[in-house]
Amino acid sequence: MKQIKKIALIFASVLSLALTSCEKEKKIETPDNKEQILFNGNEIGNGSQEFEIKGTHTLKKGKYVIKGWIYITDGASLTIEAGSVIRGDKDTKAALIVETGGKIFAQGTADEPIVFTSNQPAGSRKPGDWGGIIICGKAKNNKGEMIIEGGPRSKHGGNNDEDNSGVLSYVRIEFAGYPFRTDQEINGLTMGSVGRGTKIDHIQVSYSNDDAFEWFGGAVNSKYLVAFNTWDDGFDTDSGFSGKIQFGLIIQHPRVADVSRSNGFESDNNADAPNQQPITSPVFSNITIIGPIGQDPLFQNTSAYINGGVYNPNNGSKLGQHQAAIQIRRGSNLSLFNSVATGYPVGLAICNDKGSQTQEAATAGKVKIQNVYFAGMTILGTDKDGSYTDSLSVDASKFDKNASESFSSSFFKLQANSNTYLSNISSLLLKNASSPAVSGNWAPLASSPLLNKSNLFTDPKVADSFFDKVNFIGAFRSDAAADNWTLKWTNFDPQNTVY
Repeated sequence: MKQIKKIALIFASVLSLALTSCEKEKKIETPDNKEQILFNGNEIGNGSQEFEIKGTHTLKKGKYVIKGWIYITDGASLTIEAGSVIRGDKDTKAALIVETGGKIFAQGTADEPIVFTSNQPAGSRKPGDWGGIIICGKAKNNKGEMIIEGGPRSKHGGNNDEDNSGVLSYVRIEFAGYPFRTDQEINGLTMGSVGRGTKIDHIQVSYSNDDAFEWFGGAVNSKYLVAFNTWDDGFDTDSGFSGKIQFGLIIQHPRVADVSRSNGFESDNNADAPNQQPITSPVFSNITIIGPIGQDPLFQNTSAYINGGVYNPNNGSKLGQHQAAIQIRRGSNLSLFNSVATGYPVGLAICNDKGSQTQEAATAGKVKIQNVYFAGMTILGTDKDGSYTDSLSVDASKFDKNASESFSSSFFKLQANSNTYLSNISSLLLKNASSPAVSGNWAPLASSPLLNKSNLFTDPKVADSFFDKVNFIGAFRSDAAADNWTLKWTNFDPQNTVY
């Protein structure tokens, strides 16, 4: 009798293992009726750079590893449930690419954000451990149908500014930006011609090996974006992007900057044809930009980024210099309202690069910098990319030695008489202006000059219904927890988080 029971137990155990093994491989039917493994246990993809998702699929809340380049193809959709953690494999340069006509639905919550991060263990993660997220849409850009930056095959561009690529909401993207080739890194979040039918809000990009956010054309609008300790620029806009963004936080590490010179904002129209239509003309409001100067020395932690330090990616990326809080060049018509920036070598750079007339556009009112506070800049402005001289240049090359200051400095001072320059960052009375503040709260204290303002949204560029008509400068209403929109879902110490 005992022997029979033992045999029965062994049989039940074998059956259980067999069923578990079957569940690990979940297959889908592709249109040509060939099966392909979509989920092998907790793995997605097969490590190649051509893995395609077709049809409609849902990732249940859980922990997954993506291997290789995963394409969500035209007509396909991938839903990722709140609370999921998606880790990118380093060896296969993992990346998730939404192609034109494909959709991603990644709707997290403040309590259960969706996290895309490195598959390396806590304590040994580096910028560029994996590729990142790319979304390609059918909205307008000024180069026509074009291949997305970073190496993938995917094209983007069309004529539908209302195009819908899905949802990214309450999402973190960490340690992305693997360089496919020299100077061809995927950004943390790359958006190519993404339409305003797409929902993008509450996104934090941390320790990207290139830009945190880059828009190539498109018209998508967004709120609540965080760029933290990225290698290059915080917000980079190109190729005719025309969206609106409100409430953003850019924090740049004092010892992390790209050889191309890192900026809070970098904005171009078209490097090859700076007057090409449609013109890059995004409108940003209520952005807080914390630059490299004036931060706590403990936060600088220089050794972590050099000589094989914990954050040095060892993948060909080279350290360079920080440059400007806001750089507008090559024909861009970017506008910034109701914002604050601290601690950069240069405050504002409006440059006539590549034969463009960026300065003329600013004089004509197509570029607006209004209700903006600068504090603790080494110089207020420059007119030449790569220059740290406050002197007039009308061609981004030669300086007019007879001029008292740069066009950029004069423009900041004269722009509707609404901007303010303070020599000391402390005058802003920001809660954590000089410390790492793992809470992410770089908010104004009660007596800050950034509060209790009026008439901040009278300009037509910010008068429409997209913009919340608040009475404060920068990203935060106050230092109270109730006004800290980064609470719960963000993470300012992803290196030491065990996922």
